[in-house]
Amino acid sequence: MDSQDMSLRGSWGSKAAFIFAASGSAIGLGNIWRFPMMVSQNGGAVFVLVYVIAVILIGFPVMLAELTIGRHAQKNPVGAFEHIKPRTPWKLTGFLGIITGVFILSFYSVVAGWTVGYLYKTASGAFNNKDITAQLTDKIFTEFSANPFLVIVLALIIIGLTTYIISKGVKKGIERWTKVLMPILFILIIVLAVRALTLPGAEKGIAFYLRPDFSKLSGTVVLFALGQAFFSLSLGMGTMITYGSYISKSDNLVSSAGWVSFSDTLIALLAGLIIFPTLAFAHQPFNVGSEGLVFKVFPLIFSQIPGGYFFGTFFFALLSVAAITSTISLLEVPVSYFVDEKNWSRKKAALIIGLFSLGLAIPSALSTGGMEFFTKIKFLGALNFIFGNIALAVGSLFICLFVGYAWKVKKAAQEVYSGNPLFKIRPLWSFSIKYLAPVAIIFILIFIKKIVSG
Repeated sequence: MDSQDMSLRGSWGSKAAFIFAASGSAIGLGNIWRFPMMVSQNGGAVFVLVYVIAVILIGFPVMLAELTIGRHAQKNPVGAFEHIKPRTPWKLTGFLGIITGVFILSFYSVVAGWTVGYLYKTASGAFNNKDITAQLTDKIFTEFSANPFLVIVLALIIIGLTTYIISKGVKKGIERWTKVLMPILFILIIVLAVRALTLPGAEKGIAFYLRPDFSKLSGTVVLFALGQAFFSLSLGMGTMITYGSYISKSDNLVSSAGWVSFSDTLIALLAGLIIFPTLAFAHQPFNVGSEGLVFKVFPLIFSQIPGGYFFGTFFFALLSVAAITSTISLLEVPVSYFVDEKNWSRKKAALIIGLFSLGLAIPSALSTGGMEFFTKIKFLGALNFIFGNIALAVGSLFICLFVGYAWKVKKAAQEVYSGNPLFKIRPLWSFSIKYLAPVAIIFILIFIKKIVSG
């Protein structure tokens, strides 16, 4: 790859820059509200334990595989598969990743827009009233999400900011912004966790969350924990291949994948330390659906607890920051393809794909009451099911099969040795990529409808 190509593609200024960016990709709304919801519905602390094991044994190895493909080829997902196995159908896995990323960005930007809207509502004092009832918070959210103009404008704000960041490139855009956003995210979640842990009655929530009851361990709990661990790490859509392509050959891929997996898991665990003690304080049931938990139940709780105005404002600020760090990576994958393969300028690629994503976002924005047709077919939920679950799992399965059997683990390991000459965990990584992870992913695909509805 010549210097002109490298100047177009860019590279990370440091290992820390990559860790911030990749962690931002993995850490999203799913960590902060979907993970606690899954915990609440699947046995509490025993689910947390199985989830952490699944991240270590399955999520981390698949992430390392994606980073290895990306750094070896130094290309986008399509170009990477074509570089390693030219003139074969394997590049279709790359195209699947790009398509998946664009569609996820379209509906994810709508939900991200909701968090921005609720950040404004909370900061302006909309829920700063002890007389607020559950019926009122439900009514507020229903009217808010059914306002077509408002939700489309909020999605536009999210996609517009994301497009601007991506257009600035790897160092001046992604790296610069994630270096600011990720520390803010960590500070916010730690402050919120400390506040939640000091609420009266928090002990009950902590016990549910951190004291395993092994009588609740079942095949369903294992299944759901596998699904949550897998989907929370942004695997299967080429993001880590793309981000890996900007990593220096001297960097240790094993520790890089480890830090990203650790950061993602830490945020999810801290989210639980916010939500369950707070629910316990407010005498709310732990088993609350994700949408209701964030936009209906929590505004009610914030109106009741001491310092709730600041607590609530920080909470929705946290959600907004987490959303933006994920939308950045979702847009970067297709942009990298058009920069690499079509020689588009980064600004042109970001603008065109951003506008296309916004067009795709409109039906999702209208599917929560804004337009009867899209609401009736549950358009946003359908995209989430197809692209946020099935496509990610299929993409990750193909990545495992590619590294394990097409490229071969032995050849892939040569790339890992650059920056990590010892690579002591190679036998475990090989076993996971060839056998453990594919079997787990197939298991998830077979029961994916149950996972999604769970």
